[in-house]
Amino acid sequence: MRAIEDIAIRAGGVTGRDLMERAGQGVTAAIWRHWPALARGPQRAVVLCGPGNNGGDGFVVARLLRQRGWMVDLYLLGDPARLPPDARANHDLWLGLGPVLPMPCAQLPRLGQTEAGLLVDALFGTGLTRGLAPELAQIAPDQPGWHRVAVDVPSGLCADSGRVLQVAPGRAGAVLRADLTVSFHRAKLGHYLQDGPQICGALVVADIGLDPAETGQAVSLVDADHLARQAVPALRKAAVGHKYVHGHALVLSGGPGRGGAARLAARAALRTGAGLVTLGCPPAALAENAARLDAVMLRPVGDAAELGDILADPRISALCLGPGLGLEDAAQELLETALRSGRPIVLDADALTLIARNPSLAGALHPACVLTPHGGEFARLFPDLAAHLAADAIVGPAVSRLDVVRQAAARLGCTVLLKGADTVICGAAGQAALHGAVYGNAAPWLATAGSGDVLAGFVAGLLARGFTGPEAAATAVWLHAACGRNFGPGLIAEDLPEELPKVLRGLGV
Repeated sequence: MRAIEDIAIRAGGVTGRDLMERAGQGVTAAIWRHWPALARGPQRAVVLCGPGNNGGDGFVVARLLRQRGWMVDLYLLGDPARLPPDARANHDLWLGLGPVLPMPCAQLPRLGQTEAGLLVDALFGTGLTRGLAPELAQIAPDQPGWHRVAVDVPSGLCADSGRVLQVAPGRAGAVLRADLTVSFHRAKLGHYLQDGPQICGALVVADIGLDPAETGQAVSLVDADHLARQAVPALRKAAVGHKYVHGHALVLSGGPGRGGAARLAARAALRTGAGLVTLGCPPAALAENAARLDAVMLRPVGDAAELGDILADPRISALCLGPGLGLEDAAQELLETALRSGRPIVLDADALTLIARNPSLAGALHPACVLTPHGGEFARLFPDLAAHLAADAIVGPAVSRLDVVRQAAARLGCTVLLKGADTVICGAAGQAALHGAVYGNAAPWLATAGSGDVLAGFVAGLLARGFTGPEAAATAVWLHAACGRNFGPGLIAEDLPEELPKVLRGLGV
């Protein structure tokens, strides 16, 4: 953001004071929209300003509130003489309206115990590099009737990682939780990663007049706009063509009694628009699977040699291994054969466990592979990276899920999708995407058995249709969450593929 602002200022179209004024206006406008009752008449506000430009934004908010007749108590943490120039200018403007009270201050806890009001946290923004003293959280206690708004980032939260910075190993730092967070120009990674969504409350991104083409991030936020630009044209089917034009996905299953996960993945792959999907299983499981499959085709796959014969057909364009595959030697041999084929392949569940147990399999991965671990599977695959992520976050920017997934993808030379409410996707070349099923896009009903198998099937179907690994993963994650939101309470995994047609129609596919 500093670089983007510098570009705009050097171009001569805006000053730092202009941007600070617009930021303050964006915060107050968001407050009126989020809490319409506050816009109806003057009330009480406590504004906490920090020693940097975030505090300068707070001075603007305080001034705008006072101009609307509000009673405003403003507190400054630090020496006014050391404020940056733009923040100092807004400090001086405020002095014409009211006093600047020092922090820390024993009066502030008593303010939180009064009837109601608005608390504005403009202490620390994106540049925070150290944990805040735990006592700071007690300065502004959470009291009924008080609305809490954070300017850019809640103080104490690392804007890069979504983690609360600690003051020392094992000693948690303070964080000022918000009911509403108002950021500027673009959301920050920490708004979506790890603890960020729970600490930020609701998130609003205010336009402060910067060039919309300047994103400042080598990370794509996977949302409906992203899909409209990147995926929707490829999801459409031409008016003419036949099934093989749209790809043939092969999903491998385990033995009798273990076919449910693979059947979920296979049906999901078919719903994405893959022209054909075949489920391959041991001969002993043929009858069980035949009783449950119609549009999904079925083939016996007795061993790795038989799989090799099937893969001699060049029309098979993608594979899915892992859901219900098993962990026996025969399953590992199937995995080795699938990897040697060089086909696009999504690896989930048991396939990930086999790779974690057998390092030689990791060496067989290639750029067309997509791995879809949850947190526990990621820790088994990359114990050092998981330990790095779990270590105390003492200095900001703290290690994030994005950091470790990017390293994992580079290490294995393939796409890695780390599942969660904050799903991170990284390709071998360093391209990264973040999907947040948070705020208004939360999909808690996806926490159900078999949901991950459906996601693997979505990825496989898109790979079969010709999507690259990173784009197949990003598109599948968005579609998966959208299906969960559309169906809502009572969702089970079998519902997800059946909900996909509605989601695709909603996208204009």
